[in-house]
Amino acid sequence: MAHLPAETPAQQTRRGHSRLLPYLLLLPGGLWLTVFFAVPAVQLAATSLYDPSGSLQEGYAMTWEFGNYADALSAYWPHFVRSLVYAGIATLLCLLLGYPLAYAIAQKATRFKNLMLVCVIAPFFTSFLVRTLAWKTILSDNGFVVGLLRDVGILGSDGRLLATSVAVVLGLTYNFLPFMVLPLYASLDRLDGRLLEAANDLYASPVRAFAKVTLPLSMPGVVAGTLLTFIPAAGDYINAELLGTPNQYMIGNVIDSAFLVRLDYPQAAALSFILMAIILAMVFVYVRRAGTDEVL
Repeated sequence: MAHLPAETPAQQTRRGHSRLLPYLLLLPGGLWLTVFFAVPAVQLAATSLYDPSGSLQEGYAMTWEFGNYADALSAYWPHFVRSLVYAGIATLLCLLLGYPLAYAIAQKATRFKNLMLVCVIAPFFTSFLVRTLAWKTILSDNGFVVGLLRDVGILGSDGRLLATSVAVVLGLTYNFLPFMVLPLYASLDRLDGRLLEAANDLYASPVRAFAKVTLPLSMPGVVAGTLLTFIPAAGDYINAELLGTPNQYMIGNVIDSAFLVRLDYPQAAALSFILMAIILAMVFVYVRRAGTDEVL
């Protein structure tokens, strides 16, 4: 068996550089995550274990107070439940509204595809706060929507939408709908039309072809879209603040108040970590059951 010629020093150097290249490409992103995510997360974890009897003026002592977590959860568990319920309903509504829209853009819109995509992301050109304030006007008691619902009998003469759970969920759905549509579009746009033609040749009805071909192949987009919608919606507090009342406050409102109003940093940090842990656990279970671990 012939022996391969030995590598020259220049070839060895190039091979070493090619091995280092992937790590060099990862270095900027890794440094960014370390400085702006890992370090603040560690600091937040330490803050959650401070002595709750401390204050911003007198300082906090590190007493490894794990009871902060139990106290925060026992005091505000209804807000956690409300946040998850609101985010879950909003995610479901986004999926029901976003899937037909993404399918129409990817499969039906030919010349107007780019225009429709611009229309989907157009809300991002405006501040999140401004968009939510606009919904406050739309759902006002004297607005067109409430007046129409009163006229058709869905709402009573003194019925209202603003300052209710419905308003908060509608605001979440509107604000996070693009996060659902874009991953669905990316998944459906890659769909091979020949597979649908094959299903039609095998006498599959449109409904059966959708259930057996389109939906399974678009599941990575469904999973990615639901995650991108549910996670920020669960931690949102703007919609509950502007479209609801304290009865509709989510856990984000409690964390905001604890950090900025009550200045109770240990409790605020504990609430933040509990929310993070709940969402991570739910995401892990959801992705495992969906069988699409590759989307992460």
